[in-house]
Amino acid sequence: MVNTKINLLGIEIDNPIIPASGTFGFGYEFAELYDINILGTFSFKGTTKEPRFGNPTPRIAECTAGMINSVGLQNPGVEKVISEELPKLKKVFSKPVMANVSGFSVEEYAYTCEKLNDCEQVGWIEVNVSCPNVHNGGMSFGTSPDAVSKVVKAVKKVTTKPVIIKLSPNVTDIVSIAKACEEAGADGISLINTLLGMRIDIKRRKPVIANKMGGFSGDAIFPVAVRMVYQVYEAVSIPIIGMGGISSAKDVIEMMMAGATAVQVGAANLINPFACKEIIEELPKEMDKLNIKDINEIIGGAH
Repeated sequence: MVNTKINLLGIEIDNPIIPASGTFGFGYEFAELYDINILGTFSFKGTTKEPRFGNPTPRIAECTAGMINSVGLQNPGVEKVISEELPKLKKVFSKPVMANVSGFSVEEYAYTCEKLNDCEQVGWIEVNVSCPNVHNGGMSFGTSPDAVSKVVKAVKKVTTKPVIIKLSPNVTDIVSIAKACEEAGADGISLINTLLGMRIDIKRRKPVIANKMGGFSGDAIFPVAVRMVYQVYEAVSIPIIGMGGISSAKDVIEMMMAGATAVQVGAANLINPFACKEIIEELPKEMDKLNIKDINEIIGGAH
């Protein structure tokens, strides 16, 4: 028997597989397909202070080995997430869940995180400073060490839960941003969020997506994600959750060898709703093949 359990910032989880925010809703839709309690945990839909309708349609564009989305953080707002979504989730998921938070000012981030801090179900708070498809927010915080520090400090003041900062790959130097997060008091880092991409409809001679550009995710970005996780692991001492194009147990092992303590699976869930279930089932078999007895022994193993 192999050991797939890991300790993620003080909470033991059964395996390192975590569906990424925005690809798993609030969980209960997937619970109709399989028992989602097999997951390590999952990061629920990005939540903001106020309800958001999201960006105009079309919001999705297909591309080779991936997709581009510009949903625009559509969500019911933090009050409804707490009063309606989390009680529904509790009926089907008995483990601590990861809350994903976005904001358009430092004050908004702090407000939403403080509200979610009081929820018993929430084990970790993942702060998204990297959404590339919302005007005047998200990306500006995640591309400046100074701005990201302000967000981290404000959130840490109002929450007792572990705070994980989700970083954008759309920067010149990911290491300096990660170091700024650690110095400001972040407990962990998630990377990478989507790259910025675009498709053009050659018949209409116009961008496919109404917002012109969006977040590029899927298998194609995996090598970029592995490289950035590897670089950040060398520079910080806080845990990393690696993501970006993970769609198999082999990808999980590779990402953990690069330096990730846990991984998030995103676009794969939109292609195959059983993706995480299948990865969890395959992981012990892949570990056996590679003579890995304990998943923890491979974290950063490629350094």
